Amino acid sequence: MALKDLLVHLDPHPRCSVRLGIAATLARRFNASLTGVQAIDLPSAEFFYGAAMPLLSGGSERVVDEMRARAVAIARPVEAAFRERLRIDGLDGGYRLVEGNLPATVALHARYADLTVLAQVNPYAPHEGIGRDATVVTTVMSSGRPILVVPFAGDFSSVGDRVLVAWNSSREAARAVNDCLPILEKASMVTVLAVNPRHGIGGHGDVPGADIALHLARHGVRAEAAHTRANDIPEGEALLSYAADIGADLIVAGAYGHSRAREVVFGGVTRTLLGEMTVPVFLSH
Repeated sequence: MALKDLLVHLDPHPRCSVRLGIAATLARRFNASLTGVQAIDLPSAEFFYGAAMPLLSGGSERVVDEMRARAVAIARPVEAAFRERLRIDGLDGGYRLVEGNLPATVALHARYADLTVLAQVNPYAPHEGIGRDATVVTTVMSSGRPILVVPFAGDFSSVGDRVLVAWNSSREAARAVNDCLPILEKASMVTVLAVNPRHGIGGHGDVPGADIALHLARHGVRAEAAHTRANDIPEGEALLSYAADIGADLIVAGAYGHSRAREVVFGGVTRTLLGEMTVPVFLSH
């Protein structure tokens, strides 16, 4: 598989330029087309019927039309910045301004791309709303495609040169490794890390990570197998610590090996990565 069709979610947020920069860099690296999608999420006119109706001048349809006009005006500079990036980098691509629920809209468009670049939501910014990770979670869980999540803070001069693969021998981890093969093949360093490896059927084998490292070697990826014990900290935090220790610029992981409801209640690796990432994270489900 090759990465030939990339999608990036665009919005008026100041960090959008970082996300776009990473998406454009990947598009150049793989000679891929880059599409930017921006969503306008408006209430229906029926939303305003009821107690609030007497306060509206001109009717609910007019209110929605005015909201749409404001949203389109806000979107224009974002579109201009995206098209300018395509021009400067000599990239093929296009811009889409669509109306609809943001998580569902991005997930829908992601089905027609090899990889979608999204933003981690800043957990320290309450104004970023209820269900802060809804777009990321909906896209990875329902699009059938991988995503790349960019941290809410930091600058990233390289992504995918020094890669840490989170390996737990699960279906989701295997899917993530397969989806990320084009990036792994171009990386200068790939480390496959098993945290608290299991043995026996469904486990890691005699040498944790060795089997998947051998599989990667057959694809021309020089991968080093490693394992560690994390008895005092959650596995997700152990992954982030190891990534910092080796200077990784990308973490690859399977998303939600447990149900998302279980992770919300009890915590889990995916939840930790989405909440505390310090480098971009490539996720597949």
